[in-house]
Amino acid sequence: MVKGPGFYSDIGKRARDLLYKDYQGDHKFTITTYTSAGVAITSSGTKKGELFLADVNTQLKNKNITTDLKVDTNSKVFTTITIDEPAPGLKTIFSFVVPDQRSGKVELQYSHEYAGISTSIGLNANPIVNFSGVAGNNKLALGTDLSFDTATGNFTKCNAGLSFTNSDLIAALTLNDKGDSLTASYYHSVKPLTNTAVGAELSHSFSSNENSLTIGTQHSLDPFTTVKARVNNYGKASALIQHEWRPKSLFTISGEVDTRAIEKSAKIGLAIALKP
Repeated sequence: MVKGPGFYSDIGKRARDLLYKDYQGDHKFTITTYTSAGVAITSSGTKKGELFLADVNTQLKNKNITTDLKVDTNSKVFTTITIDEPAPGLKTIFSFVVPDQRSGKVELQYSHEYAGISTSIGLNANPIVNFSGVAGNNKLALGTDLSFDTATGNFTKCNAGLSFTNSDLIAALTLNDKGDSLTASYYHSVKPLTNTAVGAELSHSFSSNENSLTIGTQHSLDPFTTVKARVNNYGKASALIQHEWRPKSLFTISGEVDTRAIEKSAKIGLAIALKP
């Protein structure tokens, strides 16, 4: 596996995962089974208020080709075919949604010791072209993320980012929304043995002159149980506990309260993921 700067989506990812991953206010249940032929079948259901959403995903691996088929409650079929390493460092992804005839897309990802590139194009008459690239190494990386709409001739997305990684900290700075917002994030590993870490994310909107700040922490009580907490400048405080009661099978419960309106009921989220 190539050790390099990664892809643009990796810039600030550790801080985002610490602050936002696994927090939810819905109820979600996921179960994965495997057939004798090695086909993975994952069924999931999510309850959002009075709405219930479900889908079934089937994954088949054959050498370096992975095929994913997902059917949701709207009778849409999502198909993704991934070819890993047709050439060194290269990955090809082909995806489409039935019955949406304009959903076809081809994506190429290339990972190098000093660069990471991802580009995609829609398979229709007026496609949207996406390009993201990062140059650097596993310490310092500089990248950009662009989307161009060939139908209008305009850039729909124009972002840039910078990331610095040390042995125990990761700092990132991104310019988003065509230069309208600036986000700085920080992740610091305090004690690797207990997976103890702290993180923060500060965003500023130039058009509205508004700031948002989120800080959080995580800690492993034991090798199978992790607790996380976060708070933002709007007074929203959240916490979760996640327990791996068997390998790859997770039970997660999270809650959120508005400290500025403490009389309101807390939001409680529950997620159960079962794997054999």
